[in-house]
Amino acid sequence: MNFKRGMRNEELEINFIPLIDVLLVIIIFLIVSATFSRTSELQINLPTADASAPQEKPVTIDIEVDAQGRYTVNGKEANGAVVSELSAAMTQAAGENNGKEPTIVINADAKATHQSVINIMEAARMANYSHITFATQANSH
Repeated sequence: MNFKRGMRNEELEINFIPLIDVLLVIIIFLIVSATFSRTSELQINLPTADASAPQEKPVTIDIEVDAQGRYTVNGKEANGAVVSELSAAMTQAAGENNGKEPTIVINADAKATHQSVINIMEAARMANYSHITFATQANSH
C-alpha cells in the first residue's frame, strides 16, 4: 500500500514571522528592564574675588647624601654619621621660620645606603620635623 501516491512534495519554506516575534519580545524586555541613570546637577554660583592671596612658599631644607655617605644640609657639609649633629645642622638651617615647620627634602644618590637615608629621617624626628619628602628624577628612557 502506497499512501503517498497522490501527495506531491512541497517545497520547504522558512517562516520568519515567529523569529521576528521572538526578537520583538526580547527588545521589549530589554527596554523595559534597562535602567537609565540620571545624574543630578547642582547649580553653584562661585564667589568672586578681586585678587588672589599670595601663596607663601614652604620653608624647605635640602639634605643630600651621596654614594659614599657624605651629607650636605642646604649646601653645607654635615656629619651624618652622628645623627644628633645632623639634627643640629637641620635646626640651624631652619633658623627663624616664623613658627612654620620646614619640609625636609631628601636628595639621596641611587647608590646611597639605606642607613644613610634612615639617619636623615631619624635626625628629622629628633628635630621634631615631620614633613619629609624625597627628590627623584624622571626616567630618560
